[in-house]
Amino acid sequence: MPRNKRATLREVAEATGLSTAAVSYALRGLQVSDETKERVRKAAAELGYEADPIARALAGGQTGLVGVLCGSLEDLWQQQLAAGIGRELLARDRYALILDAGGDPKRELAIAHQLRDQRVDGLIVSPVDPSADGWAALADTVPMVCIGDSLVAARTAGEVLFDNRAGVTLALEHLAGLGHRNIAVLTPSRASTPDRPAEVHVAAEAERLGLAVSIVTSGHNLVAATAAARRVLRERDRPTALFCFSDSIAYGAYAAAAELGLRIPQDVSVAGYDDHPVSGLLSPA
Repeated sequence: MPRNKRATLREVAEATGLSTAAVSYALRGLQVSDETKERVRKAAAELGYEADPIARALAGGQTGLVGVLCGSLEDLWQQQLAAGIGRELLARDRYALILDAGGDPKRELAIAHQLRDQRVDGLIVSPVDPSADGWAALADTVPMVCIGDSLVAARTAGEVLFDNRAGVTLALEHLAGLGHRNIAVLTPSRASTPDRPAEVHVAAEAERLGLAVSIVTSGHNLVAATAAARRVLRERDRPTALFCFSDSIAYGAYAAAAELGLRIPQDVSVAGYDDHPVSGLLSPA
């Protein structure tokens, strides 16, 4: 059975006695009276007319789509962030294309370029590697907002930055105040991204406080984070505290400690870095 033919802008124009340009303006709420807008909308509804998003994008230069590129959606905080951004965009008649870089900086830039080529109206990025060379050129071709760390040398449309220096200082001073001197920092950063601000601050603060700090790479998901924490806690000279750069990683530290029969905080202290709502369910919280 043939598919019903989609009503066209010309048919709406014929039904209202207006030009196609006037109908287009009315449907977009531009340069026409309220009476004309209502007449056009009524005719469009009766005919079952729906605007072609591709044609509208070509005519108006906007798609209504915003790319939301997350460093890793295995991180519960980034899931929460993406969901919140999606809701806020929808409330403003925009739609989020939420994509996951999987913690891979090369994949992240490749996806960002693909979103740009698909003509999104803008990009919101939580970068895996904010110092990557490609961000500056990309920001010159599409409006971009970064969340977390500033994109080095990129002229972004806006930034929502974390005060990593204050966060790292607060966490390490707290652990040092509890008497810890041997601390492992579990971070999602790869060896290829050693210059992230938070990691740089860890080294500086550890030296200032006289702490022995080891940097350990960990995935965000529970299995990977548990494995990373398990390796650290099985060491002969194991650290007495774990500072985790996301609460998702801290959950793995809790799991590893329980598996090895270590009590928190009596045998090992664990600090997270997100204040995620799920963390309130941990014992001790």
